[in-house]
Amino acid sequence: MTTLEGMNRAIRYIEEHLDGDIDYIEIARIACVSQYHFQRMFAFVTDITLSEYIRRRRLTLAAFDLRDSSNRIIDIAVKYGYASADAFSRAFQNLHGITPSKARENGTTLTTYPCITFTLSIKGVSAMNYRIEEKEGFTVVGIREFTKTENSENSINIPKMWKKLPEETFAALATLSDREPGGVLGVCGDMYEDGFDYWIAAATSKPCPEGFESLSIPACTWAIFEATGSLPGAIQQLFTRIFTEWLPTSGFEHAPSPEIEVYSDGDNKNPEYKSYVWIPVVKK
Repeated sequence: MTTLEGMNRAIRYIEEHLDGDIDYIEIARIACVSQYHFQRMFAFVTDITLSEYIRRRRLTLAAFDLRDSSNRIIDIAVKYGYASADAFSRAFQNLHGITPSKARENGTTLTTYPCITFTLSIKGVSAMNYRIEEKEGFTVVGIREFTKTENSENSINIPKMWKKLPEETFAALATLSDREPGGVLGVCGDMYEDGFDYWIAAATSKPCPEGFESLSIPACTWAIFEATGSLPGAIQQLFTRIFTEWLPTSGFEHAPSPEIEVYSDGDNKNPEYKSYVWIPVVKK
């Protein structure tokens, strides 16, 4: 089964369970990838998180039920996973701009989010330079912030995090760096339903200083990609291409381990600037 087929089978499972419990582990099993990989790929391809997609689809169907049936609002709320009519009303109004009771009136405008279907798109005109390497485990030390992935918020929040990084913190991390990958790194850590922890850190064998946190990176196989171009655009475009072009056709899948951004010295606004992305992978 191809990655495309797996993603569409997972969407069918979601559609069949919108009025019940949806198991994220089962979604990933149906797609024949890890839960981490499915959620990352879904967010890159659709530009929303999996949980947000499910929320929008449930509220779309709830609008149909309100319009086409005489069921009580509380019964429709419970059907689509809301514990109270108030919680349902708030969510419904946030999406549709009107209350559930208003949705029952003739001529009311509602918002619809159709079911997603993944289809083949011809890409890959531009070359992608990468290599596969086995690495022992190591530790990174640094600071972290949680960033949401909904509506590509991470593409906005992560550059802001770098911009506000104090010079003394950057210098301290640069001093801590004493092993590969060298320099001050960006690390995409633990993945949650609505986002992930992003670290600005350094790979080190030294003790974790006060004011910093440490993260253990396990031994694994890495697909290491090269990006050429000014930041943050070049690195963001590379991530998108990795998840939408390389991973679906590579024979690898994402391993349950953090991703790493490696930045070279020099002017990161230069169109010839070099940066790298390390993706943990396992053979399918």
